[in-house]
Amino acid sequence: MFQASRPNTHLLQGEDKATAEESKEKMEAKLSSLAKTLTPSSIQQLSYLAQRCNAVNLAEGFPDFPAPIHIKDAAVSAILADFNQYSHVQGTCDYVARKTKEMHGMNVDPLTDIVICCGQSEAFAATMFSIIDQGMRLYYLIRHTKRMMFVLGLLEEFLFLMGGGKWQVYVGLDPPQWTLNSDKLEKSFTEKTKALVLNSPHNPTGKVFNKDELEIIAGACQRRDVVAVTDEVYEHITFDNQSHISLASLPGMQRRTVITSSLSKTFSVTGWRIGWAIAPTCIASAVRNIHIRMTDCAPVPFQEAALAALRSPPAYFDRLRRDYESKRDCIFNLLAKVGFKMQFKPQEFVEELIKQAGVVAVPGAGFFHSKPSAYYASTRYIRFAFCKSEDTLAAASLKISRLVDASGNLKLFLTC
Repeated sequence: MFQASRPNTHLLQGEDKATAEESKEKMEAKLSSLAKTLTPSSIQQLSYLAQRCNAVNLAEGFPDFPAPIHIKDAAVSAILADFNQYSHVQGTCDYVARKTKEMHGMNVDPLTDIVICCGQSEAFAATMFSIIDQGMRLYYLIRHTKRMMFVLGLLEEFLFLMGGGKWQVYVGLDPPQWTLNSDKLEKSFTEKTKALVLNSPHNPTGKVFNKDELEIIAGACQRRDVVAVTDEVYEHITFDNQSHISLASLPGMQRRTVITSSLSKTFSVTGWRIGWAIAPTCIASAVRNIHIRMTDCAPVPFQEAALAALRSPPAYFDRLRRDYESKRDCIFNLLAKVGFKMQFKPQEFVEELIKQAGVVAVPGAGFFHSKPSAYYASTRYIRFAFCKSEDTLAAASLKISRLVDASGNLKLFLTC
């Protein structure tokens, strides 16, 4: 009697694995040169470790407390009213223009000079693609997020493939107060300089560029006929009675400045993706055309909710500043209490902080350019995000305090 032999499952599994590996290698070979350079950010990696260790996450810079009820109600109303299709909500532009006039005294045409985008990130990306061409240089007052670096890297890769050279130049700020060195700025310009990017109020340091520093930057831009692009996402979150001044509000600068900002931080809605660019008409038109081709429109229900957000009374913004100052003082006092003066390798330190204290911070290197001159500064800092609820900050304080030794200093037993 014939009996069929049973297949060698181990052999088949081995063949399947080899086939899968071969298929994976072939697909990876199809990736662009830019995609091959991208890896998970340090914040992503630490957040994964935080989840495994059930740690308090002070690494990611997004609020973990509720958004204002009046704007959530507006979003729900818009969804229930079937605001579901592609649309441009002109009223949002009108209120952005009104706020710009109130804060900075600038007259902006909401019909031609404002573009609503999918967050500040898209506004920034569309602006860069609108103004940078082959052979031009971009000057960046040092600070960047991984998202911004991706945008700039993508543009640089595109221009490089088109025959252009490397074009980003970083102008470092001087610690510990992160002051602008005017000589360093002036020496960085060349005849190829096309644009300068400024982030104020500054992430992650909280620095607000003062009027004297802004006048230095404005003067350099005007003498060199350079476009300025500003990231003003934290425009309503300042500390110690400092006031934010937009570079565009200085004499002669509105016609050569693109402001990018968003609802994200001011209203604790980082996932809603409502941002904007305010620009001279010709640049705004280019940004709008690129935005439409990339994403068509920002989420329409949240565009509608933005109307409610932008109509918020002055008391809302005053309370926001007070709340953030309180959170800043809370984390500052905690770190001072545990003697936060030490020599450490930031990546190793934050990993041990997760494992031993159950609290997540992020190495400061993620906010510096990787060139050698930035190495020393980038290895001296870590960031604690305090845009968190009082409960989260209290939990972090309790967990870190458990590692305080008899002398009152934080003690971590580094294993690496």
